[in-house]
Formats: sequence, C-alpha cells, structure tokens
Amino acid sequence: MNKYVLLAIIPGFLLFLWPLPAGGQAGGQKKSAPSADRLNTIGADLNDALSTMDRALASDEEPTLEDEYYLGRAVTANILAAYKPYTLKPELTRYLNRICQTIAINSFQPEIFNGYHALVLDSDELNSFASPGGHILITRGLLEIIPSEDVLAALIAHELAHVLLKHGAGIIAGMRLNEGLTSTADRASGIAARESIAAARAALFRDSVSALCDTLMKNGFSRAQEFEADNAAITLLAASGYDPNGLMEMLKILQRVQTSRTGGFNSTHPSPEDRIANADRMTGRYRVQDTRSYRISRFRNQ
Repeated sequence: MNKYVLLAIIPGFLLFLWPLPAGGQAGGQKKSAPSADRLNTIGADLNDALSTMDRALASDEEPTLEDEYYLGRAVTANILAAYKPYTLKPELTRYLNRICQTIAINSFQPEIFNGYHALVLDSDELNSFASPGGHILITRGLLEIIPSEDVLAALIAHELAHVLLKHGAGIIAGMRLNEGLTSTADRASGIAARESIAAARAALFRDSVSALCDTLMKNGFSRAQEFEADNAAITLLAASGYDPNGLMEMLKILQRVQTSRTGGFNSTHPSPEDRIANADRMTGRYRVQDTRSYRISRFRNQ
C-alpha cells in the first residue's frame, strides 16, 4: 500500500471547511477543538467525497469540477501532512489570495467548485504545488527569493495554469489508459463483496490521491505539461495586467539559486534553462502597459 493514507484527508477537510476568524487566517492562534456536530459534518463531507469520486473514477465519465475539488482537497491534505502551514503572517496569505483571484478572474475559467485558494507552507524549500481542486501552495523559502509582485504573480499563474489545464485530472486519465484503475476497481470489487461498498469507494479514491501526491511531491508533471503551464502563465499575466516577463524573471532567479538547494523544484520540474528557452518563444508575443511601479509599495509591505 502507498504511504499516503485516506486518514490524511481529514486535516484537509478541517483546513478548508473550518471558518477563518474575522480578517482571514489565524496567525498562530490556537483553534478550539471541533464539536461533535462539526466532526459529524466532516464525516458526511468525506462520505460525499467518496461517493462523487466513485462515479468519476470507476467510469469513463470526465470528472466534474466537484469531482476535481474533492480529489484535490484530499491531495492537499496529504501535502499538509508533510508541510505545515505558515501562520505567522496571515496578511501574506491574504495578499497571495488577492493575486490569485485577480489572475483567476481574468482566466477562461474564473469560477470552479468552491473557488481558488492560496496558502503559504512553512518550509525553506523552493517549491510550490497546485491541486485539481484549485488549492495553490507555496513554500516560505520560495517566497523569500521573489523580488516583486509581478514575479510572485508569475509563480501563482504557473500553478493556476496546472489547474486550468487539468494536468492533475490528466494523471487520472493516464491511469485509466494504463489500466491502473482497472486493477484498482477489481480489487475494490473484491473488498465490496467481502466488506462494504464504502471500502470499495475508499480504495478507488485512495489510489487516485496517491497517484497525484506522487506526481506533485516526487515525480513532477511531464516536461510538456510544465512548458504548457509556463506558456499559459504568460498569457494569464498579460490578461491580468501583470508584466509577462515576470515569469522569465522568476526562472532566471531559479537558475541562479536552485542549484544550491536540494529537493523541491530540483526533483519535480525541468531545469530553469530548459524552461527559459521554452518561455522565451512566448513572452515576446505580448505587450502590456508598464504599471509595475504601482505595486512596489504593497509588495514591500508584506
């Protein structure tokens, strides 16, 4: 069995269902324990997740936005089992979310099930993740090397592009083509005969979550998908009024510092040199009015 377990889904439900205090995410504040009614609600949500994903994973139907959300939330919970959220600066999380919403609203899919969300991870690693459910996770270490809002917007736009282009859902489709889910379904059917339909759904759901966690945290998307996300990010930046060269600037920064760090992008992304060569062909297609000076002060205040 893969090391990612279904129980890790529960923290994700707490994180993305638990209401934030007024003014945003709590910065180091201790939350009270969830009530019995709240835990029952979480359990019902988990059952709903398994039910809706059963349809998407066990058939040839294309996953709906709701399917992708439940799958993505479980994937995010597993990531949060490895990386703790950074809560010392809640205003930074709000800032990221404002940029995220600005880019999303100027995309071809401004709304998804339960919306887009950004979160800072408390890690020195240079890394970022995007789940199919629209959860954008960026490490503190990566944010610390970013010099401007336009470069930060480029990073967020790249992760949003993975969501918009359904790269995560493509992993599941690839599993179907490779008959990975066929064996899972057979195994789940055996479980259902011996135990329960709920266990069968859990097996399907768990294997799909595991595949996506392996992709995001260990193997990375394919080179073609990363290049596609970079190209889409440039388009998103231009549409949102950001400097399309922000992506190229981000890649050049990674080119300078990435070799001195272990893990993170080194393990899951093509080299910055390859990404620069790909993005260079796209950046020159857009001309956007230079408004970067208006964003300097608010970036410095974060």
